[in-house]
Amino acid sequence: MKNATNRIWGVLGRLILLTLLAGLVLRIVLLFNEQTLSLDFTALEWITIYLVGAVNDLCVALLAGLPLWLWMVTTTDRKYRSPWGWITLSVLVAALCYVLFFDSIFSQYSGAARRIATAMLAYWAGSYALRLFIPRIRPYWTRMWFFLLTTIYVGAILFNVVSEYLFWNEFGVRYNFIAVDYLVYTHEVIGNIVESYPIFPILAGWLVLTLVVRELLFRSYRQSEQLFYAAGWRKYVATLYPLLVIAAVGLLQLTTPLQQSKNTYANELQANGLQRFYDAFRKNELDYRQFYPTCPEQEVSDYLCRVYGSEQGVLRTVQGVTPQEPTAKPYNIVLITLESMSASYMAHFGNTKRLTPTLDSLYTCGLAFDRLYATGNRTVRGLEAVTLSMPPCPGQSIIKRRDNTSCTTIGELLAAKGYDVTYFYGGNSYFDNMRSFFGGNGYRIIDQTTYTDEEITFANIWGVCDEDCYRKAVRTLDTLATTSRPFFAHIMSVSNHRPFTYPAGRISIPHDSRSREGGVMYSDYALGEFMRAARQTDWFDRTIFLITADHCASSAGAVDIPLDKYHIPAVIVAPGLVEPRIESRIVSQIDLMPTLLSLIGLSYESPFYGRSILEPDFTERAFVATYQDLGYIEGDRLTILSPVRRVAQYRLTPTAEDPHRMEAVQQIDSLALQHAIAYYQGSN
Repeated sequence: MKNATNRIWGVLGRLILLTLLAGLVLRIVLLFNEQTLSLDFTALEWITIYLVGAVNDLCVALLAGLPLWLWMVTTTDRKYRSPWGWITLSVLVAALCYVLFFDSIFSQYSGAARRIATAMLAYWAGSYALRLFIPRIRPYWTRMWFFLLTTIYVGAILFNVVSEYLFWNEFGVRYNFIAVDYLVYTHEVIGNIVESYPIFPILAGWLVLTLVVRELLFRSYRQSEQLFYAAGWRKYVATLYPLLVIAAVGLLQLTTPLQQSKNTYANELQANGLQRFYDAFRKNELDYRQFYPTCPEQEVSDYLCRVYGSEQGVLRTVQGVTPQEPTAKPYNIVLITLESMSASYMAHFGNTKRLTPTLDSLYTCGLAFDRLYATGNRTVRGLEAVTLSMPPCPGQSIIKRRDNTSCTTIGELLAAKGYDVTYFYGGNSYFDNMRSFFGGNGYRIIDQTTYTDEEITFANIWGVCDEDCYRKAVRTLDTLATTSRPFFAHIMSVSNHRPFTYPAGRISIPHDSRSREGGVMYSDYALGEFMRAARQTDWFDRTIFLITADHCASSAGAVDIPLDKYHIPAVIVAPGLVEPRIESRIVSQIDLMPTLLSLIGLSYESPFYGRSILEPDFTERAFVATYQDLGYIEGDRLTILSPVRRVAQYRLTPTAEDPHRMEAVQQIDSLALQHAIAYYQGSN
């Protein structure tokens, strides 16, 4: 038993030692990288780089070893003994049959998800049955998986060294949110890597080195598969290793504050890359001043004061352009953000498939925007734009960050003006951190968790269908309209989202087609039903409606920020208040709510970067961004600010066939660049 225990610890110990050695070599190599601009470390910093760095590597190695530990402690003959063997097989077969023959969560979401779940369960059930009924194959099975798992671990450790070196070579830091961003834009990132490095020789060398190192570490374990079936060692390893993991988590909490000295390179060198990756994923942010081009703070402040007519930053008094009637109840406000509703789906913008008759009709009834651009390509970016009215920030949206309560929002402003503020969402608002954000910023939330069974006629993985959500909103607003307070209702639709399922018999595209066009058409149909129901209410004539999209249906393009993938519709409708017209100037998504507030004559102290298009000195400009590329449109230039203080510009050269055509320019327009920096630096 003692020998078995020692050899089991030897498996984990070898991988931990390899991690420590890889971390040491990597730190030495990074010290002499051209991105490491300074080696002027104090004696204490030299100690922390190597000593504390080794402790960080050790802790991360212990955490990473959990899957291998779990595999080892569950590799036992006990799980095949009666009755547990039969119970386990029955559960696996039942799960497989459920996915194959019933309407499971996988089949509801997409065909790919169902195929993946079916393949995995078929593998688990089939392989377990073989081992249950043919005991002699168990040692060979264990030997195969031991080889695969240890090879994967060795390969991952070595691959991480190469990845961290290449990342440092470009950005001069360990993994940050840019690395997290790479997981989102895998197609673009892989293409960039293939074009920038001799990727195939690197991969071949990595694979050979992985097999060689794995052989050196574990060749004494070639015929040791019976070792895992030995009795006695589990009570030591199974108990002690989790305690070591808990201690590792505690140590990481102690060493993290040491990475806050004034010397950035000392902080980065002592850190562990995987720890930084997790931290970046959790915090969802990227420091603008560290990674993007900047201007002197006074220049930024002076520019913003000139643009907004303020004395400091953007804080100023905004006067409504339509005087409110002194004795009349203020206008109610309904803001509808449509999921993934690209402008390209509308007949107004040239689509010939008649997908959006409701939106196209509304475009003739109110203030319609022809050149409106979304700030991003995720729902939270659109919600951030219309709620906070500020340029997009690098990293993740503020909505998904921690400590995102007590923000200055449109809802908070209207609540202070006496409005009842409600956020309607057809799904569960825990998704994308919406519950924390809206609930923590003065909104009452009505989501799927508040619906009764009778109120739900159709639902999928994302929540209730748009019709149910709109009906719930109408019922709620009917009640609110009986009070003396005006209401502000923000409604977020969900149906135009994969799996694109909706109630049968509503539109010409079958409900089970699972097509994007069906999702678009049904979303538009449900919007039409809502507007028809609203017109029958007592509050309709005293309500202003803003209908827009959160973002486009896709974001991929030939350039970093393809403008056609950010072009969204928006229309403001209020019978008797808003005259129908087309706004042909470039407008940002962050300008929509300030424009609406101006139309109803609301005066307020504005902390918002968004501006009303009705202001005499309104300047055409828009903000478009990915998680790390920050775009600014002004005049005929699109300026893109990227990490490592990179700058690119494109000239907009629209044609009748391609209204979003643009071409890269070599000569940077310094004025447009200064304005882009001022907006983004000032808002971050």
